[in-house]
Amino acid sequence: MVSRKIITFAAIVAGLYIHIPFCASRCIYCDFFSTTLLQQWGEQYVDAVIAEARLRRQELNNEPVRTVYLGGGTPSQLPVELLRHLVEGLHQVFGLQAVDEFTIEANPDDVTPQWCEALVPLGINRVSMGVQSLEDTVLQFIGRRHTAQQAVQAVTTLRDAGITNISIDLIYGIPGQTVASWNDTVKRAIVLQVPHLSAYGLTYEVNTRLWHARETGDVVEVPEEDCIAMYHSLVDLLCQAGYEHYEISNFARPGYYSRHNSSYWVGTPYLGLGAAAHSYDGKVRRSNPASLKRYVPAVLKGMTTFDEERVRDWERYDERVMLGLRTARGVDARRLRDDFGERYYNHFVQQASPHVASGLMRHDGDRYVLTPQGVLLSDAVIRDLMSDV
Repeated sequence: MVSRKIITFAAIVAGLYIHIPFCASRCIYCDFFSTTLLQQWGEQYVDAVIAEARLRRQELNNEPVRTVYLGGGTPSQLPVELLRHLVEGLHQVFGLQAVDEFTIEANPDDVTPQWCEALVPLGINRVSMGVQSLEDTVLQFIGRRHTAQQAVQAVTTLRDAGITNISIDLIYGIPGQTVASWNDTVKRAIVLQVPHLSAYGLTYEVNTRLWHARETGDVVEVPEEDCIAMYHSLVDLLCQAGYEHYEISNFARPGYYSRHNSSYWVGTPYLGLGAAAHSYDGKVRRSNPASLKRYVPAVLKGMTTFDEERVRDWERYDERVMLGLRTARGVDARRLRDDFGERYYNHFVQQASPHVASGLMRHDGDRYVLTPQGVLLSDAVIRDLMSDV
């Protein structure tokens, strides 16, 4: 196993997330809020997001927006004219001159030369593609619309349009995968030479089609030992190929970390717009309803629709520890003391001590980081470090 070195993230300021809930079809594992009703709701929805931006722009306290992320759903399903209308509306509200990373999520089968050419004038300079697998049988099983060859071609199409900051998502532990077939997918992904790659273990979210199939016995989970072997080989192959393992599920060439996602992991304030979007200002969380019927009419009438929750100190501590240990940067215990006081600091150091002794964690001064073995047991380690309030 390749070791994870301590990495310092660049300074990050305010981020903007926009949820685009439209999909052409729904994958069997997905529990994100999405809908296939683009034709019915698309124009109203984009107008509502722009209206919400005007209503809530003060929540960023005049901080310049440095990252924008269009997530979903499938943002690449938006017709180009609606995408242009959305981005121009955001420019009018926030003045996005300071943005240095503007990401849009896409499905490979939506990536055409015409679509790519439309992104550049809008300032969109990063594309995150849901490839998920480079095996056609696996893609068919999970309900993806693209083929492995389409995914490969999409990378070429993006580069031909001048978009080189490309990320791809992969999933391991899918029924039908073997360790050998997964290794082949990772090797084929490396050949694509994309600067960023995210890989996630398949989860069986309640009430998804995949969950129901497992409950009825139509699907059998991949054995845990095979999933562990897949993760080991993922890390080894990518690190040997020159990628930095900067977060449990994320790998990047030097200089290509996801700035937007990194801001979440260090607790930077962000504003989320759209149905089911979440926001955080460092003290208060706000969440929009996962319903077009609740969200769109209300916002177009000038009313915000979010629920609000003030985050308590112990919750902030727990989140700092959990998110910090997911990254190669780890947790700075001195900052825990400065931000939360001696009690939380002492609790963290005391609870971390046996994990350091067992080799699941290491520390350099006040900075604590999971070792490669600790990453595999991260849930148990993090659970021990949670507050005792």
